[in-house]
This record gives sequence, structure tokens and C-alpha cells, in this order.
Amino acid sequence: MKKKGVTRNDELVNYLMEEGVVRSRPVENAMRAVDRIHFVPERLAEDAYVDHPLQIGCGQTISAPHMVAIMAEELKAHIGQNVLEIGTGSGYHAAVVAELVGEKGHVRSMEVVPELAAFARENLARAGTRNVTVTEGDGSVGLPEMSPFDRIYYTCAAPSVPRSVLDQLGEEGIALGVVGPKYSTQRLIRFTRTDDTFKEEPLTYCIFVPLVGRLGH
Repeated sequence: MKKKGVTRNDELVNYLMEEGVVRSRPVENAMRAVDRIHFVPERLAEDAYVDHPLQIGCGQTISAPHMVAIMAEELKAHIGQNVLEIGTGSGYHAAVVAELVGEKGHVRSMEVVPELAAFARENLARAGTRNVTVTEGDGSVGLPEMSPFDRIYYTCAAPSVPRSVLDQLGEEGIALGVVGPKYSTQRLIRFTRTDDTFKEEPLTYCIFVPLVGRLGH
């Protein structure tokens, strides 16, 4: 999906609603509250509201707005929840989820590339997002010392979502993984925990940059 001629964040969200990827009021409000222009490199400011990924350096991208919206809907995050994001990138996706969990909730985001971690922190500060903590480190193993998490999601593709990461979910927790080969068609998978079992639900097809880390590609 691509929409030219959009010059404001509200117009972008209106387009995503017309396309049917923003379906709920909480996700609509979150997408409206987070202006994407705060999370793109200055040289790409004129493309901030176009619905496609943008290069942010270090071989990484800021996801297309429609993909952020789809994942926000499928994550089903609520006020007050503790969330783990694997792959901070520019910080845009974390900021949207931070709106969904509100001031009583928190997003802990793992980024293995120091330059991107610093970039994301600057962006989040500029956007006024306070309930996101960016940690430098190998997100492929999760963040067990801060578990259990109500929600976990990947913003990068991996061959699989390891059980060691899924075990960091609390009861009835939900994880979203992007599973598939490098730079090819992948699948968004939702995992829902009940006791020690994880129900898998294949969702949309997609293409994400690969996970960088010990358990990545």
C-alpha cells in the first residue's frame, strides 16, 4: 500500500482506516498520537507520511505504517501491560504500542545496534514518549530478567520464535513473531500462552529485515 500526496499524520491514519488496517479505536488513537515524522531521518522528512518502509541506516528500516497498524491490532495490547519489543529501529513501533498500554504500562525495547538505540532514544524524547525503555543488547534471547511480559513482538524476521522467548510470556500472554527466510516472503505468527502450551495462528504475509543476534539468521 502506498499513498502519495499525504502531508500530515492525520491524513495517513485516515488512509489506513480506509484501507481497513486500522480497525479499532485504541489503535486509531495510538496512530494519531504518534507522528511518524519524529521517527524518520531528517533527509527523508518529505516521505514521512508515505506508506512504505524507509531506510534509517545500519541496514535497517522504519516499518511501513500499515504494517505497524496491522501488528498493533493483532497484538491486542491493553492499558497497564508490560511489553517486550525485539528490534527498536527508529522507535516508531514502540511509541505506538506505548500509547496502547498507557502511562501505567511500559514497553521495553531491545536493540543490538548502538547507533540505532541512540537514534531511537532521541526520537522518543522528541515525540514526548516516556514509557519506553531502550536497552542495547541481543534481543534474540529476549529479556528474561524483566519477565513475565503480557505481550512480546518482533519487528524483524527470524527462522523461528524460540521457546526460551515464548517462556517469558505471562499466562494468556500474546507474542507476535515474523518467521521466514532472509529478504523473502515471511509470515506474521501470533502465539497465545495457556499454561505451558502456545497456540499458533498464522496471520499476514510480510517481508521484514532479518533479526541481528545469536538466534537470528
